[in-house]
Amino acid sequence: MTETPLRWYHRLYVGLQYLLPQHLLARPVYALTRVHWRPLKDGLIRVFARHFRVDLGEARDPDPSAYPHFNAFFTRELRPGARPIAGPEGTVVSPADGVLSQLGAIGDGRIFQAKGHEYALLDLLGGDAGRAAPFQGGCFATIYLSPRDYHRVHMPLAGRLREMVHVPGRLFSVNPVTTSAVPRLFACSTGRPGQWR
Repeated sequence: MTETPLRWYHRLYVGLQYLLPQHLLARPVYALTRVHWRPLKDGLIRVFARHFRVDLGEARDPDPSAYPHFNAFFTRELRPGARPIAGPEGTVVSPADGVLSQLGAIGDGRIFQAKGHEYALLDLLGGDAGRAAPFQGGCFATIYLSPRDYHRVHMPLAGRLREMVHVPGRLFSVNPVTTSAVPRLFACSTGRPGQWR
């Protein structure tokens, strides 16, 4: 991702994220995204799809009114064949749509975020040294899913999900502006890291 200098309105945007009661605001947003009332949910979906230029031609159901609520639209399935997996068995594929924003080695238990920001692998995994140990000296990839992207995550290799862990934290946006302005963003935000074999 290209890193642009932060302007005053970027700093205001990030500052508001620090000031606003994130978890308190998340409750009504959660409820709004699960409203079944057709005029409201269809309107939300149409405005969102138009504003973020969502390609509904890739969706299993391209009709915005077919979704029971906004969250079903946001986590929509893709139509069969929309993302063919290329390569022989054992090929590593991207686990999600999006832009690869960072890729690198985990050095001394540290992961690079953006513009000189880094964070501890241990923090990313909720402070559990046992969970962090297998990843020491490994590699990481950060994939940014924009609002227009398909929001499901898949296994990058054949395997079985062994564990998902809820790591509580703040509810910052993870867009490029916030990523470049909030130190340790991925370590201090709510997340659900997983482990597979």
